[in-house]
Amino acid sequence: MTTPRPKDYRMPAEWAPHEATWIAWPHNAEDWPGKFQPIPWVYSEIVRHLSRVEDVNILVNDLPAEKRATQLLRRAGANMARLHFHHWATDRVWLRDSGPIFVKNTEGATAITNWKFNAWAKYDNWRRDDQIPQHVAKLYAMPEFRPEVNDHRLVLEGGSIDTNGAGVLLTTEECLLSEVQQRNPGVSREQLEAAFAEYLGIEKVLWMHRGCAGDDTHGHIDDVTRFVGENTILTAVEKNTADENHLPLAENLDRLKSARNLSGDTFDVRELPMPNPVIFDGQRLPASYANFYIANDLVLVPTFNDCHDRLALNIIAECFPEREVIGVHAVDLVWGLGTLHCMTQQEPA
Repeated sequence: MTTPRPKDYRMPAEWAPHEATWIAWPHNAEDWPGKFQPIPWVYSEIVRHLSRVEDVNILVNDLPAEKRATQLLRRAGANMARLHFHHWATDRVWLRDSGPIFVKNTEGATAITNWKFNAWAKYDNWRRDDQIPQHVAKLYAMPEFRPEVNDHRLVLEGGSIDTNGAGVLLTTEECLLSEVQQRNPGVSREQLEAAFAEYLGIEKVLWMHRGCAGDDTHGHIDDVTRFVGENTILTAVEKNTADENHLPLAENLDRLKSARNLSGDTFDVRELPMPNPVIFDGQRLPASYANFYIANDLVLVPTFNDCHDRLALNIIAECFPEREVIGVHAVDLVWGLGTLHCMTQQEPA
């Protein structure tokens, strides 16, 4: 079996029950230049929340790193019984993009799709991160599939896609089809859609145009548009017509309003505000409430000391009435050009 399709594997929705969340402990100070000191504490707070509702697998570079992390996590009040450390060296900590993308079938079996990771076709240091999915597959003795097109191993980051768990996938043309930070030269839209069908069980792809301003990945979907239900989509909008996010996000909204589900019906499209621009050291950062993470009984939402924080939390809470919705201060975290969704990867139960 060379692909998951014959066994009806499909990528579950993020809100489906989790076995665990995977993260990597921050260690590369260059990812938060001049502002690294608070980051391990931000991670400790996030793990404290996650460990109330599910296990957390934490990648660390070595035993001293595990000991330092353990000290912080104990002081933060994390549930240590639910934390599991793995000594696998990483280049960066954005496991949404470098970690395994799990698929599951109707019989309950789970497998790993191991897409190539090349640091967003932008940085040179990615080879340790590219090994993470095969480490997880070996740990679990789980089937592992490596997507290819024309003997070319396909590059894909988890932050560039979002699914409703029922065969529909969201992505952006800016990320997957642009010649800037080009992931898969010579691979067409149709070939990518065929690969999503073959490896993730996707029957329909909804192509948005662009991501948000300041996005180092060149257009990840998880900063702008997310499924929050099988037929419900939350999409970021910018009301300020002078802001560089206004037009791209308005076009995404327009595309979503005319999109159809597998039954030919419209989606329930809801609008999510953007925070006011977050600028540090003269650089616009990819601050977005859409980078939330859905855990068991919990949704963690990045907040930015902004007047839109409360509105965004209320909108997301309306989408998840059965879950506790918690804001996590992310002004320091976003200086690393990612927040809560970027740092996490769910493992389905």
